[in-house]
Amino acid sequence: MSGISCKNENYRQLASQIKAWAQELGFADARITRAELPAQAESELQAWLDAGYHGEMDYMARHGALRVRPAELVPGTLRVISLRMHYWPAMARDADAVLGDGSRAYLSRYALGRDYHKVLRNRLQKLADRITQAVGEHGYRVFTDSAPLAEVALAVQAGQGWRGKHTLLLNKKQGSLFFLGEILTDLPLPEDDSEDGHCGSCTRCITVCPTGAIVAPYQVDARRCISYLTIELKGAIPEPLRPLIGNRVYGCDDCQLVCPWNRFVVHSREGDFAVRHGLDDVSLLALFGWDEATFASRMAGSPIYRIGYAKWLSNLAIGLGNAPYAAEIVVALQQHAQHAEDFVRESMLWALAQQQAKA
Repeated sequence: MSGISCKNENYRQLASQIKAWAQELGFADARITRAELPAQAESELQAWLDAGYHGEMDYMARHGALRVRPAELVPGTLRVISLRMHYWPAMARDADAVLGDGSRAYLSRYALGRDYHKVLRNRLQKLADRITQAVGEHGYRVFTDSAPLAEVALAVQAGQGWRGKHTLLLNKKQGSLFFLGEILTDLPLPEDDSEDGHCGSCTRCITVCPTGAIVAPYQVDARRCISYLTIELKGAIPEPLRPLIGNRVYGCDDCQLVCPWNRFVVHSREGDFAVRHGLDDVSLLALFGWDEATFASRMAGSPIYRIGYAKWLSNLAIGLGNAPYAAEIVVALQQHAQHAEDFVRESMLWALAQQQAKA
């Protein structure tokens, strides 16, 4: 066997080991792709930015084409190891039941437990350490939604699944309810094959979106997306969109809940993603009653913590405005009607007007 063939065989064996180690660490799958994306990915990203669909997420435009050029993000990178980890908590109350009760608060199911950034980064680093033990020092960096990286496009190219019409990654056997993470490496590992999409003529995710954020197949206008409005948008949610938000106070899962491929959902076995503080089934009023110290204490270690208490109150106020009339809601809103933050006051006054109109 030639030296080159021997090296290739060694890298094939290493790739197989990496995938086995990944599963031992709690990942659903690991796949490998080259550290470059086709030119189409860059042109599509630029068109999306030019349309203003990124809203106030200035970092999307600031990093520009770097998102689709991993080898420029980390010089020397040859391959991207794409990894998935399930997050849907098995014991959470049925999502549709919560959405159907206007007095309850709906929080995206990925945020019911601990912050996934910390969990995934820790596991990615452990996997990278295993690789180092096997091959010695090499160049790498781990990422999980923590750098300008087109992780869905890379996951698609690596064969983790395909991009659905809602723009999220879909896997034929396991749906879309998982987190993504990456290891950028200078090891010339063999690449996995990609697969074709399987959405067909289905448009359920498009038609179910409460705010019409999926403006065309594979195109989301973040400015209308409830996840953006309740998490990324720093100020008040635009008034025309407020009645459409319903009781969704942190993120939104609607486009995934209706997706036929999510009938194959795999529940997470990761303890860190288990429900904390009863957030899967809690009233809007109960959460609205938290003071800032309570919010800081209970949301410590949660992805929800980063939106801050003022945004939290504002989101809850919108939910209370959309809730069925209750005298206690009016009283609670009045207590915050003079909040120091302009956008919070605006949300309170709007919610009060909605409640009073239902009285």
